[in-house]
Amino acid sequence: MVHLHQIDPIAVSAGPFELFGTSIGPLSIHWYGLMYLAAFATAWFLGRRRIDAGRLPGVTRDGLGDLAFAGMLGVVLGGRIGYVLFYDFAAFLADPLMLLRVWQGGMSFHGGLLGVLIAAAWWSRRQRLHFFDTMDFVAPLVPAGLGFGRLGNYIGGELWGKYTGGGWGVVFPHDPNLPAHAAEQLRTLHASGALDSFARHPSQLYQAALEGLAMFLVLWWFSSRPRPRYAVSGLFALLYGVFRFAVEFVREPDAHIGYLAWGWLTMGQVLSLPLVAIGLVLLWLSRRAPTLEPRPAAAATEAR
Repeated sequence: MVHLHQIDPIAVSAGPFELFGTSIGPLSIHWYGLMYLAAFATAWFLGRRRIDAGRLPGVTRDGLGDLAFAGMLGVVLGGRIGYVLFYDFAAFLADPLMLLRVWQGGMSFHGGLLGVLIAAAWWSRRQRLHFFDTMDFVAPLVPAGLGFGRLGNYIGGELWGKYTGGGWGVVFPHDPNLPAHAAEQLRTLHASGALDSFARHPSQLYQAALEGLAMFLVLWWFSSRPRPRYAVSGLFALLYGVFRFAVEFVREPDAHIGYLAWGWLTMGQVLSLPLVAIGLVLLWLSRRAPTLEPRPAAAATEAR
């Protein structure tokens, strides 16, 4: 079955209005931005549950708030800088100010991950905690956000997959190979089957299911009981690397980069291979690592 993508990426819009005599607007709130809010809110909710259960002994909800703020900065700044450096460095050299134009799109998971690692390292040092105790705590909180982000990509009609060639998939109106038509004309052509050859893999939904839902279920279950240091972080890195590498086979490569080698290797796969290796190393190190035992907040307060 071929589906025509018809979702408006703008969730709420408002025309120009006056505030204290100054004209403001028009204003638009995109679904992608709301997905970021949902990601941070979910991470905060899950993080509070883990803090209350004593999964990071000695850390209070206030401490979690500091970690969440640092993590948000890491995601946004790291994601943007990573995209520019990994995927569009030539454009950055020609126009360095593009780094600041976040509203034009362009975020990288791998850059965001590096940003979170830097933020977690800074926070862990202030809290006098082992860096990987922090990362083992954070890892189960991340997949839900990844899932929301990929849903945002789908709603925005971006980062789509290759053509299915099988009479099923999703037709994205902004496909550069699709003849330009008004929305009503596209609906008529879709109903007649004339657009079936333009149906693509909804790779954003594949990633939402794997990097979001599947990773969350596995990591939340795995981390529900005390595990040796490095184990949860290692499993996160391994799963993400494998899932991302696999989906890249049906995902359209960035037009300005294309394939890097052999007619199939993408930048996303190159950046995911180190994660697979790191995940395996961390899981190996966890075999002889100590296990951080939970200490609920009430017990921590009594101990002080």
